[in-house]
Amino acid sequence: MFTPRTNEVTDLHIRINADLPATRPHFEDGNPYIHYYSLSPNGVRGLFEARGEIFTVPTEHGDIRNITNSPGVFERYPTWSPDGSKIAFFSDESDEYKLVLQDQTGLEEPEVLSLGEPGFYSDPIWAPDGEKILYQDMNETIYFIELESGEITEVDQNNYLSHNTMPSWSHDSNWITYIKRLENGLRAVFVYNLEDGSIHQVTDGMSDAVSPVFSHDGKYLYFAASTNYALNNTFLDMSSYERPVRRTLYVVVLSDETENPFVPLSDEEEVEEEEEESEETSEEVEEDEDRVVIDFEGLDQRILSLSLPSAEYGNLQTSANHLFYIEFTLEDEMILHRYDISERESSVYMSGVGSYEISSNGTKLIYSANGQYGIVATDGSPSPGDGALSMSGMQVYVNPAQEWRQIYTDAWRLERDYFYDPGMHGLEWRTIYDKYLPFIEHVGHRSDLTFLIGEMIGELVVGHAYVGGGDEPDVESVNVGLLGADYTIHRNRYRFERIYSGLNWNPSLRAPLTEPGVDIEPGDYLIAVNGIELTADMNIYSLFQNLAEHRVVLTVNDHPNDNNARTVTVVPTSSESGLRFRAWVENNRRIVEEATDGRVAYVYMPNTAWAGYTSFNRYYFAQVDHDAVIVDERWNGGGSAADYIVDMLDRPLLNWWVTREGLPWVTPMASIFGPKVMIINESAGSGGDAMPAYFRRRGLGQIIGKRTWGGLVGISGSPTLMDNGYVTVPSFGIVNPDSEWEIENEGVSPDIEVEYDPVSVINGVDPQLQRSIEVILQELESNPPPVLDPPEFPRRAVRER
Repeated sequence: MFTPRTNEVTDLHIRINADLPATRPHFEDGNPYIHYYSLSPNGVRGLFEARGEIFTVPTEHGDIRNITNSPGVFERYPTWSPDGSKIAFFSDESDEYKLVLQDQTGLEEPEVLSLGEPGFYSDPIWAPDGEKILYQDMNETIYFIELESGEITEVDQNNYLSHNTMPSWSHDSNWITYIKRLENGLRAVFVYNLEDGSIHQVTDGMSDAVSPVFSHDGKYLYFAASTNYALNNTFLDMSSYERPVRRTLYVVVLSDETENPFVPLSDEEEVEEEEEESEETSEEVEEDEDRVVIDFEGLDQRILSLSLPSAEYGNLQTSANHLFYIEFTLEDEMILHRYDISERESSVYMSGVGSYEISSNGTKLIYSANGQYGIVATDGSPSPGDGALSMSGMQVYVNPAQEWRQIYTDAWRLERDYFYDPGMHGLEWRTIYDKYLPFIEHVGHRSDLTFLIGEMIGELVVGHAYVGGGDEPDVESVNVGLLGADYTIHRNRYRFERIYSGLNWNPSLRAPLTEPGVDIEPGDYLIAVNGIELTADMNIYSLFQNLAEHRVVLTVNDHPNDNNARTVTVVPTSSESGLRFRAWVENNRRIVEEATDGRVAYVYMPNTAWAGYTSFNRYYFAQVDHDAVIVDERWNGGGSAADYIVDMLDRPLLNWWVTREGLPWVTPMASIFGPKVMIINESAGSGGDAMPAYFRRRGLGQIIGKRTWGGLVGISGSPTLMDNGYVTVPSFGIVNPDSEWEIENEGVSPDIEVEYDPVSVINGVDPQLQRSIEVILQELESNPPPVLDPPEFPRRAVRER
C-alpha cells in the first residue's frame, strides 16, 4: 500500500483460503469412464477398466469388486488368465508402466514384472497355456513375456503405424498370428513360431488382410481380406474418401493332411471298420491332436473362401465350434455373425453390437450395445439387452490431487513416447517435466491442470499439440430458437432487415422464414412472439428460449404497431451458422460470376475433411462449364491431406468426342481446363497449409492472400487420460520432395500478398477476392482454355483411284 503524503510503501501479506470444492475426494460413477473390457474364462464375471481402476462384475450373483483400489494410479487393459486365478494389466504405480499379475479377488500382494524400456503398452493376451502374455508397445512392436522367468521376446514390428497389429495365439500356445503393413501399404497376415522364432508371411500381399485368428481345433486360420482396398491404404489422404471397402472371409487349411472343409458333399453309406490297436498312449494321441501343425509348402493353395457375400467384415474371433465376425454396414450398423464351418453356413448372432469378446474357453461372449454390457452364451441366439450386467455399483473413489499428478505425468509420457522427433525438438524433456511439476501443488480445478499441461507441451513449439476434456463441469444449456434473420431497431420495434434463404430440403440448411406458408418479408416488424409483445428495450432472443424446433406464433406487420397485424406460425432452428455460411459463399460466387461475365467458377473449402470434400464436390463439378476457377480456402480448418482436390484441379484435356447431333464433350468430362487461383489467409492451417503447398507444387496457378498458419506435424491418436481428457501428440512431420522439413512454424506464403483490411470489409468489399478476380481475368487473357476447332469429318470409305 502506498501512502502519498508520506511516500511510505507497506507490504500487505494476504492469504486466501479458498474452498476449492473440485479438490475434494469423492465417488464417481465409473460407467462413463470405461476404457476397456473383457471377461473371465468361464464368462461368469465381466472385467472392466474404469477411470484407472480394475473391476469385476458378476453376471447374476454377488457384488461388483474393485480389485485395485488405487486412486491416482492408471491400470490399463485388464485380461483374465485362462485358469481364472489371475488378472493381468499394465500399471504406472511404480512411475512407469509395468505388467501386474493380481489375484482375481484383489486380496493378495500383486506380482510386478518390468517390461524394459519405459513406454506405453497395450492389448495383453494370455497364452492358452497360461505361461506367457502377448502384448505390443507404442511403436507397434509385438512381444511376449515368459511369466515364470520374466524373459521378454520380440516377435516383430509393424513397418507403418496402423494402431493395431491384431495379434492372437494358437490354442496350443506355439504360434502367434498378426498383421503387418507392407511397403505397398497393404496389410498381410503373418505367423510366428515360438519353437524356432521363425516368421512366415501367410497372405501374398496382393490384398489387404486383417483380423487373423486360429480355430480352437488348430486346423484352420481365419482372416478377412479385400482386393478393392486401393486408395484406402492411408488414413490421411482425401482420395480415400467415399471408397467403401468390400471384404470376404477366408480360411487357411494349415496342414496338408487336413481335408478340404468345402469338398462337395455326397450322401454315402458308412461301413464300420475294425479299429487297429495303436502303440501310442491316449495321452500321446491327445497331445498330438492338440498340436497346431502348419505346412508352408503349398500353403497359398490351401487358402479358401467362405463363400459369403462381400461386405466390410472385421473383428474375427473363434469359439469352440464357430467363427464370429462383425459386418459393418453402410448405415453404420454393426451386425455380429456366427459361422459354422462344418455346416458351411452363417447366421446373424446379434445386431446392434458395438464390440465383443469371447471367453478363453469359448462358451461365453461379452458385448457392448448402446452403452450397455451383457454376457451371453456363444451357442445361443441372443438379442441386445440379453444377459445385461448391472453396472450401477461401479463406483470409483477419486482423489483429485493424486489424479492430477498422474494425468500430468501421463501427458508428459505421451509426448515423450509418441512425438515424431525423438530429440523432442532439442528439449531435455525430463527437465521440462521438472520445471512445471511444482505447479501441480497449486492446481485447484481441472481447468488449472489443462492450462498447466498446455504450458508444458507448448515448450515443444509445434502445432497440433492440444489438451482438453476431463472433469470439466457440465453446464446446463438452454436452446434458443433462431429465425435466420438480421434485425434493425426502428420506431421502438425489431424490424426484419435481411432474411436468409437456405435449402429447405436439407435439414441442416432449413431457413424458417422461407418455408412454404411463411409470409414475412424484409421491412416487416416483429410485434409479438407467442402473444408476448416485443419492444426495442427487450432482448429479442429472450422470447425464443427453449423454442428451437417448436412451433412459434409470430405477430408481424408492415408498420410498427398491431393494427391489422397478422400471425405467422414458424418453426425456429437451433443454429443459423449453416445459413449464414451458405449466404457468404453464395454472395462470393455471385460476385465472381458477375465480375467475370460467368466465365469463372468460385469454390470455397471450409476444411480438408468431410465438409470441405462435400463443398468441393458440390460447387466444383457443378461449375465445370466455366473457363477458370477461384478456390477459396481462407479459414480452412484442415483435416486430411488434400491430394484429391489438387488431383481434380490438375486434369488436363485429353480429347474431345464429337457426335452427329448435339454438342461435343471432353475427356475428362469433369474438369476446368483454364486458369486457377487459390486464396489463402493466416487462419488456414494444417490441411489448409498442405493444400496451397500442393497447389503450388503442381504449378496450378497463383496464390493470393496472407501466409497460412504453419502447422503440419500431424496427429494420429494416442491413449486417453484417466478422466477422459486428452492430449494430442504431433506424431508425423512433413518433408518435401527435396528431403527438407517444410511448412511447420512457417506456413505457405502467397504469390501476391493482399491484406484483408477492416475498412474495406466493413464497407462490403473483400480485397483478397477482388484481387483474385483481377488476376484470373488477366490469366484468361494470356492463357485461355482450349477451344474445339472442329475438323472436317473424315472420308475413310473413299478410295483414291
